[in-house]
Amino acid sequence: MKGSLSAYIVATAMWLAACGAGSPPMPSPGGGQDVRLEPDTLQVRGVVPRSATLDAMLRAQGLADGASRRLIDAMRPVFDPRRLRSLQPFLLVRTLEGAFRHFEYEIDGDSFLRIVPTGFATDALRAEVLPIPKTLEHAAVSGTIGGDTPSLFQAMEAAGERPELSIALAEIFGGEIDFNSDLQPGDRFALAFERFRREGRPASYGLVTAAEFRNDGRLIRAIRFTPPGGKADYFDEEGRSLRRFFLRSPLKFEPRITSRFSSGRAHPILHVTRAHNGVDYGAPQGAPVVAVAAGTVVSATFDATNGRMIRLRHSSGYESNYLHLSAFAAEVRAGVRVEQGELIGRVGATGLATGPHLHYALRKNGAFVNPLREQQNLPPGDPIPASAIDAFVATRDMALGQLTIQ
Repeated sequence: MKGSLSAYIVATAMWLAACGAGSPPMPSPGGGQDVRLEPDTLQVRGVVPRSATLDAMLRAQGLADGASRRLIDAMRPVFDPRRLRSLQPFLLVRTLEGAFRHFEYEIDGDSFLRIVPTGFATDALRAEVLPIPKTLEHAAVSGTIGGDTPSLFQAMEAAGERPELSIALAEIFGGEIDFNSDLQPGDRFALAFERFRREGRPASYGLVTAAEFRNDGRLIRAIRFTPPGGKADYFDEEGRSLRRFFLRSPLKFEPRITSRFSSGRAHPILHVTRAHNGVDYGAPQGAPVVAVAAGTVVSATFDATNGRMIRLRHSSGYESNYLHLSAFAAEVRAGVRVEQGELIGRVGATGLATGPHLHYALRKNGAFVNPLREQQNLPPGDPIPASAIDAFVATRDMALGQLTIQ
């Protein structure tokens, strides 16, 4: 398998042969220059739109209705079309009239779906899930937050890496740094990570083995380590877990605090002064909202004041609330268990809201508390057990030696 390009070339060559493309060329009129023939197939590369069905996506790209249905039916034995994920790459080759010629969809970093005609004289299609050939390499990158790169995404892009690596870094330091509001000019980061070179496709990322972030004068380091009998996690240089009970924010990137916790605030719609029992984050419509800690869904409801609201119950008497959402995540319903950092909904402006934002509130033993202050006062997770310190130190020293510091 030579990747999507060679597969497309083979499929196109088969079609040209079936259409008699091997015949000698017709002489040009009057013995003049050759006549340029316009291609009669169209190749479309893109990513799956948000909230799109496969059928809608294919028809939006000009594939005929009948061809779209046949393609979906052909894939069902090997891939459930309901598993289609937004922002995953795809390739579609069709004729100018909308007839199907070739389709590929990247399922994940390891495999892709390919559908091709079994013969151009019939409508029969062959669907198969194939591995993506890849080679592992160990890499490192560093970058700086500054005037031209004020966000982590921009700084990572300037360093030559893709957004997925920014998301990984934000997840590692999510209990220590609020990437919405804590970044300062001059902050610097470095990561050592796995990169997979994939034949015919963009590279993908594996594990981040070590990372550091210099934020507002403080240095935070993270080393990936698996304690004996435990789960892999990230620890600081002394072996203390970086996983806090609560994340600094239920929004990963781009929002800003528009209203803080207060005993008295002028309500922007009701025009009365009353307590503001949470933090408002301004954020784009549809921005992902994640659980600040592991817990159980108490309710996912809608009312005229709070709009779409999710309540999560956590241990130690805590409950977190997320208001004015535009949508709930598909699996969120009362009684469902969610993990820290798991997607639970998306930012909206439902209920009494002047624009897209998230109202995030936290209760402790039934009383509202300031979520920003409460997070800072909570201790980190469990440290490395004494019996594993020597193994951790060896892993730490090797991993930190891989970091590139500019």
